[in-house]
Order: sequence, then C-alpha cells, then structure tokens
Amino acid sequence: MKSVCGLDCESCGFREQCDGCVETGGKPFGGSCVIAACCLAKGCENCGKAFSAPCELKQELVSEFNALGIEDMEEVHDLNALIGSYINLTYPLPGGRTVRFWDDSRVYLGNQLCKKGSDRCYGLTADEHHLLVCEYAENGLDPEIVIYKRRD
Repeated sequence: MKSVCGLDCESCGFREQCDGCVETGGKPFGGSCVIAACCLAKGCENCGKAFSAPCELKQELVSEFNALGIEDMEEVHDLNALIGSYINLTYPLPGGRTVRFWDDSRVYLGNQLCKKGSDRCYGLTADEHHLLVCEYAENGLDPEIVIYKRRD
C-alpha cells in the first residue's frame, strides 16, 4: 500500500484493516485523514513527501500544542498519524454523562507525552479544526480532559 503523504504503511499496526490511502483518495479507514486531506488540498505538490520533508500542518499543530503552556507537559517535538478508533477515549462529564470527540474512521495527528512528576500521560490529538489534550493512566484508563479547543 502507498500513502498520499509518504507515511510508511508497512510499519502500521492497522495495515490489515486499511483499504489503502491512495486507493481511497485519502480515506483509508472510511473517514478522511487530516494529513492526506492537507496534501490533496495543496494540489499534491508535497504528496509522498509530507512525513520525510517538513509538513506545514504538523509544524503548525506542534506550535499550537506548545503554545498552550501546560506547565507539567513535555515540549512537543513531533506528531504521528493515529486512527480515531485507537485514540477515541470516552470522557466522563459532570452529572454522569460521557462524551467522545473523534470519529473512529478518521486519521488524526497526535502523540503521547509523559506528565512530569507523575505516572500519568498526556494524550494530544488534533484535526483541521480542534486540539485536544487529555491526561490518563496506563492504557488510557481514567481519562480527563485538560483542554479541548477550536483552532484559530
């Protein structure tokens, strides 16, 4: 399989469930991929290079996450392609309701960082319109929303 952005599909743990990025026009799991959509919107001049050459979208998102100023979060240096079904945690709300923010079939950009002085982690996820920072225990247990905001 070949990706629109140049990501190495052979190392993906979801490869068997993927319908192919190029084959589906940037919708490998049925929903859109934030990276492929960006490459395709630019007329494919960067197609096949986004993950080997500087990707504007990744750099913008890294800067936006770092600008949040979360005191005990490590500096963000990179983001990875993540399928929604892998990162779409269920968050408890006051009053007992729960909410999920992402579409299981989309591909987002994100990362996991250690929370300084804690055994918990920060989970970062973004698409074209939103940033989410959450914190959770091992294996995504006990997730809490730290920041969910619309991108400027």
